[in-house]
Amino acid sequence: MDFQAGILQDGSPMESLEKQLICPICLEMFSKPVVILPCQHNLCRKCANDVFQAANPYWQSRGSLISGGRFRCPSCRHEVLLDRHGVYGLQRNLLVENIIDIYKQECSRPLKKGEHPMCKEHEDERINIYCVTCEVPTCSMCKVFGAHKDCEVAPLQSVFQGQKTELNNCISMLVAGNDRIQTIISQLEDSCQSTEENSEAAKRELCARFDALAALLEEKKAELLQRICREQADKTAFIQSLIRQYKEQLEKSSRLVETAIQAAEETGGAAFLMNAKQLIKTIVEASKGARLDKIEPGYESMDAFSVSLEHLTEAVHALDFEPAEEDEEYFDGEEEEEVEENAAPERTAMASL
Repeated sequence: MDFQAGILQDGSPMESLEKQLICPICLEMFSKPVVILPCQHNLCRKCANDVFQAANPYWQSRGSLISGGRFRCPSCRHEVLLDRHGVYGLQRNLLVENIIDIYKQECSRPLKKGEHPMCKEHEDERINIYCVTCEVPTCSMCKVFGAHKDCEVAPLQSVFQGQKTELNNCISMLVAGNDRIQTIISQLEDSCQSTEENSEAAKRELCARFDALAALLEEKKAELLQRICREQADKTAFIQSLIRQYKEQLEKSSRLVETAIQAAEETGGAAFLMNAKQLIKTIVEASKGARLDKIEPGYESMDAFSVSLEHLTEAVHALDFEPAEEDEEYFDGEEEEEVEENAAPERTAMASL
């Protein structure tokens, strides 16, 4: 085994070393005792014995008789003829066992977020592989003898890195969506302020014109002021409701970002994968956003509440706002009838000018 070559690979030296200490049968770090084959490849003695006995049932049934058996190396496929002792006749690799002890001492300190998850079916086995078929993390014993023996599996670390990358991409997408929502909220707040400012300007203009008229105009002025206030209240109430909806969506999305960031900081691959898939699905759904309403351009304009006053007594009772075409949809049926009734006398009054 070339440990130096493993350390020079991509990744940290400890990660590279760990790859060199993985048993090709159980895909877990070698467990003592470690046996070395004539082809110089290493195996856990328990794993090697399980495979050897499965391939040589006659040897298994006769135990210590003088018959030997054949064993094929899982790494290079080199066939080894074993004596009557079977796998127990192979030499132990004490060097690898010492390296494993040193490695475990170095790696025993960082685990602060809980113990490594264990398999529910095999309580003594750590979850160390990922079942691609069932899309769940599992242990090597489930692959060899358990429910996942016919499934396709992959190394836990590679799936962990892939899911973590996908989660980071989702976080970026979610953060970008939050920026867009914040922009919309700012625009709505500006629109609300413009609506209030334009309303105040329309009020001042209307008051200035009605103040120039006689007492006959006072009654009409109050009526039109009431319509401006009603329109202002309707528009600002609608815009404020949109602001509340977008803020609620932003708050939910921000909480989801915090949850996703905490999940992305998880160092345990198995613990991470147990929640990553559902979390990613939740983020993708949340990133689409709710179909919230928006205001049309010019919605905040109050230009429709402008009148052209003339010093004619006959036209006072016919005075009304001059709605633009795009604002007609905001009038209800009763207001439309009122406009139609007032249209004829107003046209007569304006003609007299």
